[in-house]
Amino acid sequence: MDFATIVGIIFGAVIVLAAILVGGDLVQFLNLPSILIVIGGTLATIIVRYPLSGVLSALVLGGKVACTHKKVEARSMIEEIAKLADIMRRKGPLGLEGVAISDPFLAKGVQYISDGYDGPFILETLERERDLALERLEEGKSIFKAMGESAPAFGMIGTLVGLVQMLQNMDDPSTIGPSMAVALLTTLYGALIANLICLPVHDKLERKIRFEEVNSSLAIDGLMQIRENKSPNLIRELLFAYLPEKQRGNLDPQPA
Repeated sequence: MDFATIVGIIFGAVIVLAAILVGGDLVQFLNLPSILIVIGGTLATIIVRYPLSGVLSALVLGGKVACTHKKVEARSMIEEIAKLADIMRRKGPLGLEGVAISDPFLAKGVQYISDGYDGPFILETLERERDLALERLEEGKSIFKAMGESAPAFGMIGTLVGLVQMLQNMDDPSTIGPSMAVALLTTLYGALIANLICLPVHDKLERKIRFEEVNSSLAIDGLMQIRENKSPNLIRELLFAYLPEKQRGNLDPQPA
């Protein structure tokens, strides 16, 4: 679980709520027309820009990935692949069956090897799965970015609606307050949704996608080396390229 995302959103909401309660009443900041304009308008924009069938799944997937943390780091995966290569050299493909593997993607590739599939099939299948998974994440990221751009825009639209209502009813002082509330609160709602939820989730998804791409590519390269029955030390050396320079010296090759 990536608690940083959840804690950050909750902390930001608490700070805003505390500022509201210190300076006034929370009820004053609740306005149904403003909520309808910002949330309804933002959702309408997303539905127009993206296929309806993919919007909900992309939102769910994007939110899930943003709030979870991939535990397997590249360094750990290299060592795990090297151990699998050692098993492969000593026991053959059947020796890989039943081995506990931390990463599901890596585990699927190992299963292909133990089942005796040839190299081109394994490479094509895993690359296709990687590319499709990244494509789904990219769609989720783009949807959150679009929401982050649309929410403030509809906040401004709500502000214009409130100002027009106020100017049209200047002769009735009782309507000025509610119209100004719509004008100001829509801007507030749009800014909060964009800057507290949508844009931070978009940025986190962007980093997660890069992480997933590196890990998946590392796993594929390592699996193909295992399939060719290369030595664990050679595989380590080949996979060092996925690590930052400062981490490479900490991985000492083990005896073959």
